[in-house]
Amino acid sequence: MNFEKKLIVNSGNQNLLNELIKSINECERFYFSVAFINYSGLQLLLDALKDAGESSTKGKILTSTYLNFTDAKALRKINEFPEIDLKVFVTDRDIGFHTKAYIFEYIDSYKVIIGSSNITQSALKSNVEWNVEIVAKCDAAFIQDVLREYEDLWEASTVADEVFIQRYEDFLSKLVSINKMQSVIYENSEYIVPNRMQKRAMENLARIRSFGQKKALVVAATGTGKTYMSAFDVKNFKPRKLLFIVHREEILKKAKETFETLIVNQGVTFGLLTGNHKQKDVDYVFATIQTITKCCEEFSPDEFDYLIIDEAHHATSSSYERVLAYFTPEFTLGMTATPERSDQNNVFDLFDNNVALEVRLHEALEDDLVVPFHYFGITDIDGVDLSDVDIDDINEVAKRLKVHERVDYIIEQMNFYGHDGDKRKGLGFCVNISHAQYMATEFTDRGYPSICLTGGDSVDVRATYMKRLEDDQDELQFIFTVDIFNEGVDIPSINTVLMLRPTGSPIVFIQQLGRGLRKHSGKSFLTVLDFIGNHNKTFLIAIALNGSRYYDKESLKVAIATGFANIPGATHIQMDKISQERILAQIDKENFNSLKYLREEYFEFKKMNQGRIPFYLMDYIKYDGAPNPVKFINREKSYLQFVAKTEKSAALKNLLLNDHFVGALEELSSKLPLKRIYDFVIARYLLENDMITLAIANNEILKHVKSVNEDSILHAFECWNQAFYDDAQKSRQLKLFTHQNGELRKTPAFTDVLGNAEQRLYIEDVLSYGIFRYEKEYRDEDYGVPHFKLYEQYQMAEAALLSNYRKSHSSFRGSGLLVNGKEFFIYIDLHKEADIKESINYKDELLNEQYLQWETQNSTSPRTERGKDIVYNHERSVNLHLFVRKYKEIEKNKTEPYIYIGRGDIVEFEGEKPITTKVKLEHPIPAALYTELTVKV
Repeated sequence: MNFEKKLIVNSGNQNLLNELIKSINECERFYFSVAFINYSGLQLLLDALKDAGESSTKGKILTSTYLNFTDAKALRKINEFPEIDLKVFVTDRDIGFHTKAYIFEYIDSYKVIIGSSNITQSALKSNVEWNVEIVAKCDAAFIQDVLREYEDLWEASTVADEVFIQRYEDFLSKLVSINKMQSVIYENSEYIVPNRMQKRAMENLARIRSFGQKKALVVAATGTGKTYMSAFDVKNFKPRKLLFIVHREEILKKAKETFETLIVNQGVTFGLLTGNHKQKDVDYVFATIQTITKCCEEFSPDEFDYLIIDEAHHATSSSYERVLAYFTPEFTLGMTATPERSDQNNVFDLFDNNVALEVRLHEALEDDLVVPFHYFGITDIDGVDLSDVDIDDINEVAKRLKVHERVDYIIEQMNFYGHDGDKRKGLGFCVNISHAQYMATEFTDRGYPSICLTGGDSVDVRATYMKRLEDDQDELQFIFTVDIFNEGVDIPSINTVLMLRPTGSPIVFIQQLGRGLRKHSGKSFLTVLDFIGNHNKTFLIAIALNGSRYYDKESLKVAIATGFANIPGATHIQMDKISQERILAQIDKENFNSLKYLREEYFEFKKMNQGRIPFYLMDYIKYDGAPNPVKFINREKSYLQFVAKTEKSAALKNLLLNDHFVGALEELSSKLPLKRIYDFVIARYLLENDMITLAIANNEILKHVKSVNEDSILHAFECWNQAFYDDAQKSRQLKLFTHQNGELRKTPAFTDVLGNAEQRLYIEDVLSYGIFRYEKEYRDEDYGVPHFKLYEQYQMAEAALLSNYRKSHSSFRGSGLLVNGKEFFIYIDLHKEADIKESINYKDELLNEQYLQWETQNSTSPRTERGKDIVYNHERSVNLHLFVRKYKEIEKNKTEPYIYIGRGDIVEFEGEKPITTKVKLEHPIPAALYTELTVKV
């Protein structure tokens, strides 16, 4: 008999979890048999099990005590579902239990999934797992064998009632105590190795130093191992003397312990220099800023070879500036999670704009630097109506949220989804202080001891309550808070986050989320419950969760429809249907490129900037979730012009009366975001120097990338000389540099612009932003010529720049095929709009992740030289570079960029004028991107 079979693996567009949820929703009955069940995996199935129970779908779940991996808590939770029978196979020394089978009964068939996955978050979502799904008629011999084996195991197992679970739980508790005693072992520093983030940072620091740079900054989320990274780098650098500075003594003590663990047997002495400790005569001094400020002159300026500033966003304050001005170390390293500035000074400038590493939320999840989170977007109760209120009207929003029924609903959902670990340790984020106080009182009255903690509370008070929340024996379960920006709110063992306020900013959302993501031995995941109201900004949640600063309407819709399949690891994002529909409707209605939307985005960011005007592009680097400022540039040709118009600033408008200054800003801004770093590195060098040669440029560019192409440097020189501009471009664009006799120099007009100190700041800002963003997106890799990175976005004309095209670059547009020598650039619209007549008959489509079908222009014949170059490209050494986009236009008057999917070879073709080809891609399209390009919402 024929079976329907398929392999289920965890990848970007599929995983076992999705298959189980779909099958539970569709089946008549289900039967599971798995070696173990963790709460981390069960939580992801709770809604499906609940829906099954409400539709009277019955199930049996069989698990085991094998290796004591099953959570007693998970067993107890399953027993809350009356439609599910639960049994446990009790193993012993001789008999193990390894089954991983999921059986679904339908009216006339069965679906059986057998493979490697137990019910854990990793097995269901992110581990390398193989599970085979077989669908067959009820009377198939295979199905009967499976059912018979299942029934035999079921009969041999024990009913998991409360008596059994309590006995098992007591046994596990004793086991944990024994294991704790046995696990206290000597930690050998030789076995502690850098993680991926730390290795990248150290490689970049070494490269930065190799070019004589003396300062660098590392930006990485809290809990990702910055202190260990700095210790590894110090271990490699081997400074004679080290000074480590931070503003809080408890951070300092932990840092000293980390260094002592890693740097052993090297004859190095360590000491604290604080209000309580005065250990100055040691090799490696760990000092608070308060103390070192008072006594820095007791040391010579060159006393320390290596200086580390932790929490470096404080380093713009006067006390830090004094210390930094006094000492002259060989190298200074700054480390920060949030590089926002506390005044008009810029932390990036302080470290010479050398960013060794920037790690944001999605990267931290991908590199396993933080715990996964399980996010549940839950529609708020009908009794809370925010549809007619401005969410910036804090007092009115708080008044509407302070409803007893809402508190009951929050607690009901909280208890349904549960949490990791024995004791609930939660943070609840509220609208204002009165809302936080209300929630703390209501939770306490209902038996969930809670307190309200805000920035108004003293450091000691905050520390006391945080310690209580971390204590497993203390009854305190929740801290409700408002001002999340205080560094004091950092509690590693947090296992629950409640989002109780309307999301008005992706930045705030990510910061709230981040408070619970720190790794801790007592948790394997964070539970996030977001109560989504009917206000008009709910779509911002999708922008925050999507994790990309550079989004469009279509990518957001696909992310929502696919449960944010692009998010890495075991993290799970789930929204109920009402919330999904609300958000999708808002996204459809919103125009992300309208002046109205851009202004709202700008003013929301200004609010995050402590109400100060964000004058500089580099301000947008400060926060994960910040807007993409290039959208503002596209609106007004330069960021400063957008700010001047939006703020109605007379001072800025006066500054912009200088035509040469405006021309310079527009010329530089037109190149953002950078696709080749050469041009801006050359320009930045010329801010300080009269001229630059090819040799000097080579050396400067090597500070940022691993290798340099000499012809590309020459091409960059020629580009600055406007050699490839057409006449119209030359008449519009200010010329900044001239190229003559192998040298590039500033024009008199640009020299005049730079002579004004205020104008120069804005010019430097555009260059710094371009270089920083390039390094973030492209890192230091050499992409060759043409200079394309897989899966990045490109406009047609950029192929001319990146392939060193020596004719007018404006000619690279308007056609599906562009050519530079043996480099052919093919541009494909995957989904055609019906009103584009010449596109109606095209047959361009992705056949699967490895192959696409492409139809040439109507005039192309396989008998011409051009046609032969295409259909026999491999034999004729022609490189076919493929660019695709889902739609030409998603929002009105906004042409979408293409995505580079790499090179391909024609493997089949037929017909002529046009030729229909089948192209094999050199690199299969990643599953998440394939989903985004093919799924229609």
